Parts: sequence; C-alpha cells; structure tokens
Amino acid sequence: MPVSPPLPPYGAAPPPPPPPPPPRRRLRLVAALSAVLIVVLAGVGLVVVRPGPVAGWLGGGAAPKASAQPPEPDPPAVLAGADPNAPLPTPEGVRAALEPLVRAAALGDRVNVSVADVATGQELYGRGQDDATVPASVTKLATGVAVLAARGPAYRIPTRAVAGAAPGEVVLVGGGDPTLAVDKDGFYQGAARLDDLAGQVRKALGGTAPTKVTVDSSLFSGPVYEPGWDDDIPTGGYGAAITALTTDAARRDPAAARKDFDDNHAAERVPQPDLTAGRHFAKLLGLSGDADEVKRGTAPAASGASAGAAATPGTELGKVESLPMIRLVDIMISDSDNVIAEYLARQVALAKGKPASFVGGAAATDQVLGELGLPADEISLADGSGLSRTNRISPSLLTDLITLAGNGSHPELAAIFGGLPVGGWSGTLDSRYQQAATKAGAGVVRAKTGTLSHVNAIAGLVTTADGRLLTFAVLTDRTPDTLDDTRDALDRISSALAGCGCR
Repeated sequence: MPVSPPLPPYGAAPPPPPPPPPPRRRLRLVAALSAVLIVVLAGVGLVVVRPGPVAGWLGGGAAPKASAQPPEPDPPAVLAGADPNAPLPTPEGVRAALEPLVRAAALGDRVNVSVADVATGQELYGRGQDDATVPASVTKLATGVAVLAARGPAYRIPTRAVAGAAPGEVVLVGGGDPTLAVDKDGFYQGAARLDDLAGQVRKALGGTAPTKVTVDSSLFSGPVYEPGWDDDIPTGGYGAAITALTTDAARRDPAAARKDFDDNHAAERVPQPDLTAGRHFAKLLGLSGDADEVKRGTAPAASGASAGAAATPGTELGKVESLPMIRLVDIMISDSDNVIAEYLARQVALAKGKPASFVGGAAATDQVLGELGLPADEISLADGSGLSRTNRISPSLLTDLITLAGNGSHPELAAIFGGLPVGGWSGTLDSRYQQAATKAGAGVVRAKTGTLSHVNAIAGLVTTADGRLLTFAVLTDRTPDTLDDTRDALDRISSALAGCGCR
C-alpha cells in the first residue's frame, strides 16, 4: 500500500477505558435478518448464491447449456447462516472480552470501536464510537451502499459512439465505466469491450470510412487526482487519473497485471486514460491511432436520426454497457479496487444531479447516506476509495450502515456482502486469522480492511459461538510501524467476538 510521511507521534500511554455504553438503537430495525442476507452469507466461498431478484440484476435469464462433464460438487459453506434465535450478547460480556484487546500497544493510542447486533441494531460496545477517524479503504463500504441505493444493483454504465460533425468522424463518449476493455484480453472478466463497439460502428457507417476519433470525456469534471492523496499514489500503482473514459482502470498492460494480480495488486497506469482509450478505439476502426487522428472534444447534440439512415452529427452509432452495478461493487470490495471506487462515487454524483467530481461524489454519498437514515454528520469524505487522509468516518456509522444493509429493509443493499473478504479464506483476509489467538475468526469473520501508513481499519460481520450475527468496526489512525502486529491485534478483536457468547 502507499507509504507516506507518518502522522504526529502517538502517545506513550493509552487513555483510560470509557464506561460501558448504555444500549441504544440508532436505527429502527426489523427483528430478524432477511432471507437475502442469510443466503448470501451461506453461499460464500467459491461461488456466491444469488437468490430472488439478484439473478435478475445479473441478467442471467437464459437456461444453462448442457455439458458432457459431470457437475462439480457443491462447495462447502464458509460462513454458516445466522440464527435469529441465538442469544444476544450483553454489553458487559462484550466489554469484558474486548477491553484488554483494544488497548494493545500495536494499535496505537487512538482506537475507536463499535460493535452492534445486526438483528436488533442494539449497540453492544463502544469506545470512541462516534469519533471521526481516518477510515482508509473501509470507505468503500460507504461508497458501495451509496451507489447501490442511488443507481440500483442492475444498473449498467454505457459507453457510446456517435457520429461527429465531420464526415467519417466518430466520437467516443465516456460514461464512466472503469472496467471497459479493449478486447477479450481485458483485466475484468465479462467487461464491455471496445472491439464490440467498433464492430457496431463499422456496421452503422456502412460504406463510410472512419477518418478520425474524437474523445468525449466531459462527463467528469474537476481534478483527475484527489488533492488529499499521498504523493506516491498517482505513480504507485494503486490509483489512477480518474477520467470519464478509460480502459482496464487505466492499466498500461492489463494482461500482465491480471497474471501478477495474486502476488501484487499494483499495476502501472497510463497518465491520460481517455486519450489512450481513444487511440485503441481508432486502431480498432482501422486508423493508425496517431495523435493527429485522436483528440479530445465533445459530441454533437443528438439529431434524433437513426444510424441506419445517414450518420448525421450526433447519431448514435453503437453502445456497450458495463457489468451490472452489483458486480462492480463486488469487485471494488473484494479486490479493494481504488479506481473502481472513484468511478462508482461519480455514479452517485450523477444520480443525484451533482458534478461528477471528487467533491460532487463525496457530497452525493453524504446525501444518500442521510436519506437512508444514517447519521451523515459522522462522515466527511474527500474521495470514494479511502486513499485520502482527509476522509473521516465514525465506527458507529459503519456498524449502522452494515446493519441497514443486512436487516432486510433495503434488500438491494445486501449486495455489499457478496464481495466482503472472508477471514482465512479470501481477498485481503485470505492470509489472516492463521494464528492460534485469531483462529476462531477464520471462516466466521467477513470484513473490509483499510490500510495506509499509520492507519489500519477493519469493519464487517462476525458470527458468535452461539450463532448470533454481529457487526463491528475498529478504526485506528495513529498506529506504530508494526503492520503485521497491528493487523494481528485487529484480528484478535473480531476473533474474540467469534469465540464467545459474551453473556
């Protein structure tokens, strides 16, 4: 992860423990989890079961093709379904289990924690739970909930080609799809492709030969890098210039990045993603892709004419669409994909009529969370990925957010759970929960992590030994230079919840 100058030195001694918090309900919640959440949790592992409307969101209506190969056996469940009748932990029991752990030296002197019951919304433990804290990549949970609420799980981001003002001119109009590929060798499986779009354009133009490509990336505004990002992020491989048109999230060599992904998520990014995409598209249309054939501009206003008649300026020549939003959120969370996160924040802005910029995305996310009944005064964002150190989120907002997504009142929000890494099994948690002190969390903790230098966070779900589903968030932003020890200390907290009834 990006490394940058340290924050002010952390104190030598931790503050005294706070008194146990009174039970509270920050949200009015239903008494039990919906079937959507239970099935999503039960289906974690090699596959994720998508019940009910989720199959429609993915567009998988066609019957499967027959195969001569015998079917593979069903994968074993990684997370058991929650038991709504399991006994509820007591605040005193949770405090006794966690208080010694949250004071670990490896967590530094600023450790803010929230633990709540998902079925009831009751807070079970809090320590600085309402304090604004640097969240790092845990920010993506807020971005995911906001875009699912604003756009819906089935929404697909379009990339269009229209006729330009000059004969043979093709305008490539970016709609903000971060996963758009050049061809079948793209980084993201199943992504929309420029070669498919080029085929549509050639057919629509008939005998007219393309002469140049104009790139319209005007949908996004503002700076392409967030001013609060560390200096090494634009060149470090974890971030990219955010433009309305890009291919493979601006990766210079998507095939090589895909090959190396298991060992290294960083990848070299191109500095001008929109022009790079335009040059690829020009070559697919039979042009050279040279600078004089590919320039930025804006698409003419739509004329209303069909492409089959004459390619008058503004006539749509073709369109491809991204993966559905539910899949984009999955990828963003499971891979902690910073670039996808920034594009999804801009989709929230567009849905709310705000500028598709860092500022607009942050303001729109705040607005959507407020509309969902979450305490929007406990979140202040500068970006959608968590790369900015100026982001602030309280742990209790995160546990409220996770509870809301899991209580059945907004089934579309349950899609955020599909991509959450599983302790000791997948994503950023695949190599964690391996120690004897954290083994109880393996397979029963599902959470999003966040890491910047001197900032470590984790938020998600855990099932207790009695089968009760809890949500937790632990945010620290003054940690020492002991990354492995800090992560182990964080894992001990959720493992303690997994291993006890806490009553």
